Amino acid sequence: MSLRTDYDAWHKRIYDSDPEHEDSSSPWYRLVRENLGNVEGLRVLEVACGRGGFARELSSCGACVTGCDFSLEALRVGKQKLQTSRNGGFCCFVQGDAQVLPFADESFDVLISCETIEHVPDVKSAVREMWRVTRPGGKLFLTTPNYANLMGLYDLYARVRHPKREDDQPFDRRQWFLQVRKWVKDAGWSILRSDGTVHQFPIIPGHNPVRLPFLEASKVVRRMLSPVAFTYFLLCKKRGTT
Repeated sequence: MSLRTDYDAWHKRIYDSDPEHEDSSSPWYRLVRENLGNVEGLRVLEVACGRGGFARELSSCGACVTGCDFSLEALRVGKQKLQTSRNGGFCCFVQGDAQVLPFADESFDVLISCETIEHVPDVKSAVREMWRVTRPGGKLFLTTPNYANLMGLYDLYARVRHPKREDDQPFDRRQWFLQVRKWVKDAGWSILRSDGTVHQFPIIPGHNPVRLPFLEASKVVRRMLSPVAFTYFLLCKKRGTT
């Protein structure tokens, strides 16, 4: 078994459990929408597009969208949903590895990567590849889990308490926001804004964490709390002239 076939099996299991679920409903896409603005006419790449819900949404807004994912199973579902949708925009799906993207230099105006880099073995290569395929002045919208919070402490406790516990996904790195900021800066990106979502607290072992959505009611408060949010968001720009 390879990591790709492991992810094929994971995507099939997730899809079979709820075929009608749209991955674009995930909370991190809310942050992308708030910061994205008008995408009409832009060349957009979503790295790790999953089953393609957000890629289809952006194409319906007039963007020229390419969805790229490691998993052929995810892309199969994405293509199937695209064929049955009433989407009038341009959207295509391509199989590819985030660490070696199958696109030419400076091919895209916008790059979106949500909850991706924590599942990539060589995260530095992935962020550099995102920089390479984006035009000078282009934007990166990136979200990833952040463990600089109570969820991180609980995860550490759970690993000590249950050392044989396996993650839900085949590969899942633990990281915190300062590491993420360093990776994107080292790759050549300039950070324009940070934000965060999903404020949750593990109160009772063995039960789902308690969500506190009221902490996100104010954008100002939400951004102040971004270093302790479970989902960390960065808006970045590729250095260079537009």
